[in-house]
Amino acid sequence: MIQFIHTADIHFGMENYGRVDPQTGIHSRLLDFDRALNYCIDVAIEKNVDFFLFCGDAYKTAHPSQTQQRLLIQCFFRLYDAKIPIVIIVGNHDHPLSFGKANALELFGEFPLDGFHVISKPQTIHLKTKKGPINIVGMPWPTRNSVALKQHEAASTNITEYISKAACRIIADHAEKLDQSIPAVLAGHLTVSSGVFSGSEKRAVYGTDPLFMPSQLAIAPFDYVALGHLHRNQNLNKKNAIPIVYSGSIERVDFGERKEPKGFCLVSIPKKGAATYEFMETPTRPFLQIEAKLNSSSPQTQQLLDAIAQHSIKDAVIKILYHIPENQKDLVDLKAIQEACKSAMYIVGIIPIRPITERIRRIGSNQASLSMETLLNNFFSEKKDVADKTKLLVSKAMELLEEKEENS
Repeated sequence: MIQFIHTADIHFGMENYGRVDPQTGIHSRLLDFDRALNYCIDVAIEKNVDFFLFCGDAYKTAHPSQTQQRLLIQCFFRLYDAKIPIVIIVGNHDHPLSFGKANALELFGEFPLDGFHVISKPQTIHLKTKKGPINIVGMPWPTRNSVALKQHEAASTNITEYISKAACRIIADHAEKLDQSIPAVLAGHLTVSSGVFSGSEKRAVYGTDPLFMPSQLAIAPFDYVALGHLHRNQNLNKKNAIPIVYSGSIERVDFGERKEPKGFCLVSIPKKGAATYEFMETPTRPFLQIEAKLNSSSPQTQQLLDAIAQHSIKDAVIKILYHIPENQKDLVDLKAIQEACKSAMYIVGIIPIRPITERIRRIGSNQASLSMETLLNNFFSEKKDVADKTKLLVSKAMELLEEKEENS
């Protein structure tokens, strides 16, 4: 039985909601992602898997810092030392999207060492494992360069659709050339049309990603489709024998992902056409959003303290929202709230929410046909402190306007 780890979306460099660790000098959130990845590797070594499949987005940007690169190299070299081959698919965050520039993961392919397989263009790897051979068709994040569009296609106004079609043709062509009797995996960094976005992904401009239908990926002779890009773990082909699986991100990126389990997949292929997988959670930083609706019957600060006490906030990233009663002032003691949250790792914000009140429209403010004198009369008559002087003020204002017109 061939076994492998399927993971993706490491996102080293996602350093929001944290601070520099005083012991290491490294940002606490980078250490969180490093801990999660090392847990994946611990399981890979313990299970003595046949290979480790990473499906893209190792970094937050295509220009990682030396510290981020060092941590990733240290992690992957643990697999090398354990003689576990590593297959790396290049994701959109890893790619500079500029012709001729190296991507952030090509460094691993330059090592004069066996066991590192970097897929930056569509290709098939015939991997010989200790349990037998397996074919891996790799489809990195599809761009006009990686799928080698023809000149007339590259000039099309709907370039995204052409990239999708070209990538599908490439996948089908590679699948057709495979030995049907050998286990096979399609590994890609892609957007499936039925995939569920989460967190920060929802704010992305949907429609700019090349889209793929499940039926275009779950084709013979693939036993398992391993994907990266979407941060939520999900199987998009539960009713079919070929699972289409996003392993999801290994750590939470933002508060939109606070309720999602994070982890990776341990995949088993006992025989051709019988792939199964187990989702395994990684140790992650708790993200808590504490929300309280205050009332006017007791002190606001105490109500908020009581709401916080209902949660385990130690070492968590927390966001606190409190609703202020209508026609009430904000009387919350922020210092007391911060003191109560000192065991948390990071406080994103303590945010008051006030009820929306209807704004009274000024008389005549939307009546462009009224004269300036009438508008001034309406304006001053609404001001209680000068209402009795309306006639005098309007007269003086009109004199100033006339004087300006004469001098212009």
